[in-house]
Amino acid sequence: MSNELEAFIEYITVTKALSSHSVAAYESDLKSIEILTATPLIALTGDTLLQTLSTIENRRTMNRKLSTLNAFFSFCHKQHFIEGFAKFKLSKLPASLPKYLTYDDIMGALQTMTLQTWIHLRDYALILFLYATGARISECLHVDMRDFENSWLCIRHGKGDKERYVPVAKEAMEAIAAYRKASPHESSTLWLNSRGKQLSRISAYHITQKYLNVSPHVLRHSYATALITGGADLRVVQELLGHASLLTTQIYTHLQAEHLMQTVVQCHPLSKGTL
Repeated sequence: MSNELEAFIEYITVTKALSSHSVAAYESDLKSIEILTATPLIALTGDTLLQTLSTIENRRTMNRKLSTLNAFFSFCHKQHFIEGFAKFKLSKLPASLPKYLTYDDIMGALQTMTLQTWIHLRDYALILFLYATGARISECLHVDMRDFENSWLCIRHGKGDKERYVPVAKEAMEAIAAYRKASPHESSTLWLNSRGKQLSRISAYHITQKYLNVSPHVLRHSYATALITGGADLRVVQELLGHASLLTTQIYTHLQAEHLMQTVVQCHPLSKGTL
């Protein structure tokens, strides 16, 4: 790893206080380019970098790497490692809504579950919790019982170590209580594996895949979608999701407009049957 790359990793870890997952993603992207070209990043020309990335077929992956390079060279410019730089332009992507499940999809799957063991109760509670809070899986797995106050949850391990409070639906709280009562393990950590240790990301993924055939993150999108189609203000959804910028939340505005149109068509006498 070049000295400049080491300094950048230290900067985003200490000064920017990015999560360990974000730091690892930045480091992986940048190190892979240095290894592939066998040259320090700041010694590479823009044309060489673009040629190196041109073999990537997935445009989202390429955009992520270009965004990472922009952050790295911006840092190098501010630290006077380089004289100047021109930002790489990202590839335009078609607008698309994230995958989500409806309330009926989720509750229908939960009704088929057998709740005979504490593991089954845990899986049931985990799915309800993710749908009721919109928490990222990394946030979810770090929840401690002391983070609850009545029916409110303080999420302490959000991106950039920012805290936020979200209300938790009664049904999810009851499912958590039933799971905790049946668990043979004593721990303040909420989500446990069969050995009484903190549940892993891969185990959580297997749980949502098993019952819903989706990743845990789809339940976060399902939470946001339910709020938007239910009439929630976009800024409220931004706060509940812990998005730093409203621009991130605006991916749901198309869904909001579509829902409003359907409501008008269904409810207004001049619009009925126009769709």
